[in-house]
Amino acid sequence: MNLRAFLPFGIFICMVGLFAVPLLQGKDPAILPSAMIGKKMPSFTLPVAAGAGQLSGADMLQDNKPFLVNFFASWCATCRGEQQVLAAFAQKTGVAVYGIDYKDTKKDVAAWLDRHGNPFRATGFDVEGRVAIDFGVYGVPETFLVGGDGVIRYKHVGALTQADMDSVFGPLLEKTK
Repeated sequence: MNLRAFLPFGIFICMVGLFAVPLLQGKDPAILPSAMIGKKMPSFTLPVAAGAGQLSGADMLQDNKPFLVNFFASWCATCRGEQQVLAAFAQKTGVAVYGIDYKDTKKDVAAWLDRHGNPFRATGFDVEGRVAIDFGVYGVPETFLVGGDGVIRYKHVGALTQADMDSVFGPLLEKTK
């Protein structure tokens, strides 16, 4: 019997095992871990996406209240739908929502915010993606709940829905206050 013939089958079985073990342990493959949960938000200063001026992490912390930081981009199709959700959430709860535009052009983001609505108290312009890297962003959209003390409490990967806001962010905000 030629053992080399069974080598691809053996490799296949090992690969299936590597992917199956986390699923059998009840781990959700859609949840991306974040090393930033429970740590202080990175300090940063960015130019604003529209107009003149800057947005910094210190600006976000001035109220000593919890807030959201949403990483988005004009080229992100998934980001469009969450603009209305973020706007409704900010209006309903009074929680500040800050945007960080990721690897974009100022012209494109300004046009995009005009077209799809601007739920943000202020929007930073992260053209090189450095702030996103510091936050541990995998891709846009991603949204972080930050406590008034500057500690990151939660990270949501993907587009936000009203159900996310009601079932996850609402209760977390109550705990954070």
